Amino acid sequence: MLPVENQVPPSPSRTVALLSVSFKRLCTGAVLLPLVGLLTCFITANIFQPDDIHETHCRVYNIIPSISAITGVSPQRYLWRICVAFHIGPRVLIAFVYYAHYHSIIMQRPQSERHQLTKHLRFCFWLSMIEIGTLCGCTYVSNRENYPLHEKIFIGFMISSLTYMLALVRLIRALQPDMTPKEFNSYQIKKGLFAVSIVSTIGLIVFFLKHRLLCHDMAFSWFAFCEYVVASCNMAYHFTVILDFPTEHVMVGKNGLMLSSDSNAEEELPTIHQKKD
Repeated sequence: MLPVENQVPPSPSRTVALLSVSFKRLCTGAVLLPLVGLLTCFITANIFQPDDIHETHCRVYNIIPSISAITGVSPQRYLWRICVAFHIGPRVLIAFVYYAHYHSIIMQRPQSERHQLTKHLRFCFWLSMIEIGTLCGCTYVSNRENYPLHEKIFIGFMISSLTYMLALVRLIRALQPDMTPKEFNSYQIKKGLFAVSIVSTIGLIVFFLKHRLLCHDMAFSWFAFCEYVVASCNMAYHFTVILDFPTEHVMVGKNGLMLSSDSNAEEELPTIHQKKD
């Protein structure tokens, strides 16, 4: 069961918007929540709980705490969990909107290309869902409560996140060979963020092994630094949705959930719903 977009314009008499929210503002708020929450946790934990967040199993010198450390102490963990809880809803909506948008483009391609492109699109969609699910897992199962499980969920998050970044970039390239300047700018930013994420992930793995196996001074700090870079790139990557949908509004109406454009709200109201395979 996957969301599909039908672009049959509803008549003005049927288009009754009960609530309309700027998609750009909604996505901005969705990204700012974890960003502000993370900064708040970082600052307050360093001020009030430095010993707790800098402690490592090797007892080596460390100046940068990991994300798990600053969001695993109390009361910061509650703030972080609240931020992620409010972040998840818009993230799911973004995944559905992307699916609906690219599905409509695929339907305009030759019949021979649709099957493979649709499989690629579904792969992207489910990767996004897995990423969101593992983000919840990392958030609500802290490393202090259950480290082995937290570690496995974090690995799942990293794999799904990086794979989604790559898969979406490849899908955009396949569906939009002739891009407008704005589309190309968004595409290039996504590629750049993916490249930085890959380099940072390699650094993250190297420094984690140095810390765990060799107990090098500052190895954990470099691991944490790479982790913050990966997290920042992840948030920025998802924030590029405002470049792809700069003027749209999310509308809740009697016909369901719709996405409308500022320029032609009555003629572009694709309904996002589910279709049985």
